[in-house]
Amino acid sequence: MNSHLPASLTLSFTGFAQRGGGTAHHGDGWGIAFFESDDSRPGKGVRHFVDKCSAAASPIAQMLKNYPIKSHNVVAHVRKATVGQVTLENTHPFVRELWGRYWVFAHNGDLKNYAPHLHGHFRPVGSTDSELAFCWLLQELAKSHASVPTVDELTRTLQELVPQISKHGTFNFLLSNGQALWAHATTHLCYVLRAHPFNQVHLKDDDVTVNLAQLNSPADRLAIVVTEPLTTDEDWTPFAPGQLNVFVDGTLAHCSCQCAAPPRPAPITDPLGPVPVVAAGPAPRCIQTCAASSACTNIAATSKPV
Repeated sequence: MNSHLPASLTLSFTGFAQRGGGTAHHGDGWGIAFFESDDSRPGKGVRHFVDKCSAAASPIAQMLKNYPIKSHNVVAHVRKATVGQVTLENTHPFVRELWGRYWVFAHNGDLKNYAPHLHGHFRPVGSTDSELAFCWLLQELAKSHASVPTVDELTRTLQELVPQISKHGTFNFLLSNGQALWAHATTHLCYVLRAHPFNQVHLKDDDVTVNLAQLNSPADRLAIVVTEPLTTDEDWTPFAPGQLNVFVDGTLAHCSCQCAAPPRPAPITDPLGPVPVVAAGPAPRCIQTCAASSACTNIAATSKPV
């Protein structure tokens, strides 16, 4: 999740946790990391919970369903083990520090014959291909920038680095440093943008219906990225294979394919006055033009989700 204001993840986490051994077979551990915030500014500190038990049965997951999470950026993961044993150190998301900020990473997929050379500060603790890829990404980001880069500069560098990993297999991932949320799909990923006026939604994995207008103010705006849609009555947008999207301030700020970019979110105004409550969202900037991109068709991936 990426949000304009600190947002609660209670509803989405309730449905998400069911996929960890309840309504889906991803029962080999789960985890969540969120940059907790007490005000309108994105937080730098990370609360990180992982469990090698399934999310559907985990006491920690039950606790978090009632924990008042308030965050601008959240990354959560339920694991189906393909590389590495079912242990705590192999449980996503993984957390590292770079340039004085925490970075959080979760991967869904399987990388074959992937053995990059690590020569710097970042080393995997566990034995997964996912943590290895995360360490290599941070190593190469650190090599590419002499000082703290902007979100735009980070996005351009990731656009060059990610294909070097995805050529080894399925590389669906989420990455956040508390300022933005980067999401890449090899096979299957989708997102939804929520903003005023909020509607009623029904969870796909649990018999729960919630009126979002009762839980959000007109100033709230957020993006949720998942492998499979969490609700049955929202317009989830699928990623194209190979697409890298960047979410900032609850909107889609960058995409790697012009035809996948939604229009700029309209400003939210006070019905009693002309002053905007929330300014217009940023217009998505595309790294590749549609004609130059091999992933410029906005359709669902045909591959079976991993």
